[in-house]
Amino acid sequence: MPQDVDGSKCIHSRASVLSFPIPSGSTMPRYPTLPSSHNWPAVWTFLRKMSIILWLLLLDNSLPAVRGQTTIPLETVKLWADTFGRNLYNTVTRYSGSLLLQKKYKDAEPSLKIKEVDGLELVKKFSEDMETMLRRKVEAVKSLVEAAEEADLNHEFNASLVFNYYNSVLINEKDEKGNYVELGAEFLLESDAHFSNQRVNISLSSIQLPTNVYNKDPDILNGVYMSEALNPVFVENFQRDPTLTWQYFGSSTGFFRIYPGIKWKPDENGVIAFDCRNRGWYIQAATSPKDIVILVDMSGSMKGLRMAIAKHTITTILDTLGENDFVNIIAYNDYVHYIEPCFRGILVQADRDNREHFKQLVDELMVKGVGVVSPALIEAFQILNQFQESRQGSLCNQVIMLITDGAVEDYEPVFEKYNWPDRKVRVFTYLIGREVTFADRMKWIACNNKGYYTQISTLADAQENVMEYLHVLSRPMVINHDHDIIWTEAYMDSRLFTSEAQSLMLLTTVAMPVFSKKNETRSHGILLGVVGSDVTLRELMKLAPRYKLGVHGYAFLNTNNGYILSHPDLRPLYRDGKKLRPKPNYNSVDLSEVEWEDQAEVLRTAMINGETGSHSMDVKVPLDKGKRVLFLTNDYFFTDISDTPFSLGVVLTRGHGEYILLGNTSVEEGLHDLLHPDLTLASDWIYCITDIDPDHRKLSQLEAVVRFLTGMDPGLECDEELVREVLFDAVVTAPMEAYWTALALNTSEASEPGVDVAFLGTRAGLLRRSLFVGSEKISDRKFLTPEDEASIFTMDHFPLWYRQASEQPPGSFVFNLRWEEAPDGPSKPVAVRASTAVAVTVDGKAAIAAAVGIQMQVDYLQRQFWAATKQCDTGEGPCLESCEDTDLDCFVIDNNGFVLISERPQEMGRLLGEVDGALMTQLLSMGVFSRVTMYDFQAMCKALDHHHSAAQALVSSLSASLMVVRWLLHEFLLFLLQWSAWGSWYDKGSEAKAVFHHSHKHKKQDLLHPCDTEYPVFVHQTAIQEANGIIECGACQKTFVMQQIPSSNLLLLVTDRTCDCSTYSPILQEATEVKYNASVKCNRMRSQKPRRRPGSCHAFHPEENAQDCGGASDTVASLPLLLFPLWAWLLPPQLLW
Repeated sequence: MPQDVDGSKCIHSRASVLSFPIPSGSTMPRYPTLPSSHNWPAVWTFLRKMSIILWLLLLDNSLPAVRGQTTIPLETVKLWADTFGRNLYNTVTRYSGSLLLQKKYKDAEPSLKIKEVDGLELVKKFSEDMETMLRRKVEAVKSLVEAAEEADLNHEFNASLVFNYYNSVLINEKDEKGNYVELGAEFLLESDAHFSNQRVNISLSSIQLPTNVYNKDPDILNGVYMSEALNPVFVENFQRDPTLTWQYFGSSTGFFRIYPGIKWKPDENGVIAFDCRNRGWYIQAATSPKDIVILVDMSGSMKGLRMAIAKHTITTILDTLGENDFVNIIAYNDYVHYIEPCFRGILVQADRDNREHFKQLVDELMVKGVGVVSPALIEAFQILNQFQESRQGSLCNQVIMLITDGAVEDYEPVFEKYNWPDRKVRVFTYLIGREVTFADRMKWIACNNKGYYTQISTLADAQENVMEYLHVLSRPMVINHDHDIIWTEAYMDSRLFTSEAQSLMLLTTVAMPVFSKKNETRSHGILLGVVGSDVTLRELMKLAPRYKLGVHGYAFLNTNNGYILSHPDLRPLYRDGKKLRPKPNYNSVDLSEVEWEDQAEVLRTAMINGETGSHSMDVKVPLDKGKRVLFLTNDYFFTDISDTPFSLGVVLTRGHGEYILLGNTSVEEGLHDLLHPDLTLASDWIYCITDIDPDHRKLSQLEAVVRFLTGMDPGLECDEELVREVLFDAVVTAPMEAYWTALALNTSEASEPGVDVAFLGTRAGLLRRSLFVGSEKISDRKFLTPEDEASIFTMDHFPLWYRQASEQPPGSFVFNLRWEEAPDGPSKPVAVRASTAVAVTVDGKAAIAAAVGIQMQVDYLQRQFWAATKQCDTGEGPCLESCEDTDLDCFVIDNNGFVLISERPQEMGRLLGEVDGALMTQLLSMGVFSRVTMYDFQAMCKALDHHHSAAQALVSSLSASLMVVRWLLHEFLLFLLQWSAWGSWYDKGSEAKAVFHHSHKHKKQDLLHPCDTEYPVFVHQTAIQEANGIIECGACQKTFVMQQIPSSNLLLLVTDRTCDCSTYSPILQEATEVKYNASVKCNRMRSQKPRRRPGSCHAFHPEENAQDCGGASDTVASLPLLLFPLWAWLLPPQLLW
């Protein structure tokens, strides 16, 4: 069998026309002669043979293309590939100036040093810098705690206090007469870049209250008056540490003092739903970790309104839990059952995933039977005892929450057996409904088990009553005056509604509790509130400079629970239509779900334990939104950040990622070359600190560097190592500007348009670009701008064209087809980019110094290709074959199988397998391409809609009528909510209104859910540079030839168009959801990954006043609002929204 050039076997076309040999020297008569009469047997034989031959000939003519397949000469295809590759290489090297840039760095090698990076030393240095920064935040919070507690000590409660303060909702509001409304005095606000360009007052704080908290309640007025003492401390903290952002005090009574002062806006329903006491930073600072079992009565007496209140109460409790807590929910009536059977007998971590899962299950609970509480209590005590003995769970507070409308049986023996006399498990009781018959029994249970009793008779009562348990759990810590410092998991701030950018920024908060130091209240352990300050994770990660980590390196942070705090591959948002929204589980993404090659969890376990060390892994790195993949070997270096629950990791890639290039040049020379108009610096990188001094905030990084080098601003603080490297790169790359300018001048305007931009980037974040056409003619105007984030240097990554070029063979270019994403119509290819890396070698060590390339128009690349395929090796005369032939299909694809050139424009940019499934199948089977399975553990999938049916069309008229009824009912209920008067002097109707909106909005928007997906990426095996073969397509055979295009990542494919292979299924790059069977899914949900518990626990104190255990609610609701939850419960959800 013939062999191709690299030794692999080739399959050539076979002859398909039937032939019949004629004996040598014989001739066939022109007309047949009749045989003699005595030879009839021979005649008969002759006729039989002729009929067979005719039949075969007719059969041959009736066969389809398999009998005459197109021949594709290998030499011609190789000629086309070589010609196109040579022309392409000449074009790209000419316009990019890559050879000149390579020479300039080569000339500079004698003055260069290449230093091997010590990953452990690097991660320790970053950790120390982060620790120093975070310590300053802690000091600011401590000063606020001291000021608040001192102010409370000197304040005497005054029930008749009259005091005006800056209400953040009412400030600057005027009545119809033009006068400022009460609590709405003039409050100066100015836009401030340090606070995400929000309008703030950096001299004063303002006060926010939830809608359901009366703004003139004596407790509120006294608390606000007392906390005025924090204003000067806020200002002093900010002056001492200008990197501080928001500082605040959340009061246990519900008000929220925030600095700098801001104007707060209600949501679209006119409701201020934000309650500081529900926030993770408040709850974690106010209490120690806890194990909670929630028992909910599902007997028949709980139907209607009571069930609605019970469900809302459970949801409110779940909202007070965090990732350091553990929980389970047990429903009971005649028997005990776990609302999630998979969680039988255990507690699960109360992360966002599990909390949301519980909420969905609670919403589906149905009432029936008779309530028997004792078996449920026994089950709860046994779970808590088992977890305590096995050293699982929080190993701190243990709590049972009992939610019922009454208890009639004898439950005292249960407490005698499982909880007395030590009473290590607190029991909190929630009596649902207005009936008070069982109030004494419920209070007895709570008071005899160090808990708290409340009665919840309306939806609006749930929030305040549930919060009481936090105050009880905080007592031991308050009595001890233990000011634990807590750091939260990553979260997105929903507090600042006026700025979308701020609301999408990931933060962590440092917080501390504030206690009453008055001796007369010591045994009550009164928690005044919590103070806190935000740290944007973006600012924290700036202390791990990107330039020190190499082309593919990065830094990341995770928490003591293994959840990602910051990581370049963390994707906390998803697109819902035209809006970006936070994913439901954005802050509970585990390290093992991002670094998923760590299947043995060696890296995760070491980081959870706060160890210092290193680990190596072979990894598959997704690029270009998952369309491509790099195969790298990464070294991971890690250590903890002292006095925090965080661990820091630094990743360096083997090879060029292990080295850093060090150059040197004079300031004068470098400064001159920095001032070229085509030069910019990475705006996300910190060459100089510009966000502290207000005078520096308007400076670009380049302007700041120039001011620093010229001595114009001695107050500027700059990274001298990075500035030195960017100066060196400016000098080395300066000749490129003159080269590109001369090239542009020599290019005739009448010449055929093609290349429109040349560009380069260096490892110091320096970018140069030159235009060969007017700016209005650039094929992709977003390129090298913040709109095309993948094309520029950011905090998280080097540009895509730089990263791909760094993994190409020296002197080879990587080509990419870029698309214009049209939101309302089909996308279209707009440009082709080509880039190559410039490597420097010193003393046998190689480092990537820069990458350079061009952007060209798609049409230009196509014209060059079609011209190359008109070449042939016939010497004289026209070519026998061409890609313009109707019998041939020609494709140019990249090393990941995406089509760059096709005769049909609609195929460009698509995966070859989508265009020609037969050809891609054959290339995969021959090993020309390999399929790599990638995983995405942060995906969002469409939920299956269980409500569609074939009968839906039959009730369309009824549906239309119901829509009208639904709207009228909705508006009527909201009218009642707005105008109902509660039995007390403040309005809780708005909170019920907010509950109504939230619950039904949640159901309406549940279209996507977090899921795991897998998807294929296709990679060319570079060892196979040419191949050919035949594809059996049923009735025909399809020939093809593949040839590597030299000095590129491109392949030329020529195929036979005449054979229809549509019977082959297309090969797509589609993500599919990973479906787990019930057993595997349950095991995954039950699994408890290793975690590091918080260092402190305050569960009990001997001086605690356990008799302060609650009483009946005196809130009386108006009739309409009492009926509202009943209507909402009884009517089908589809009628309510």
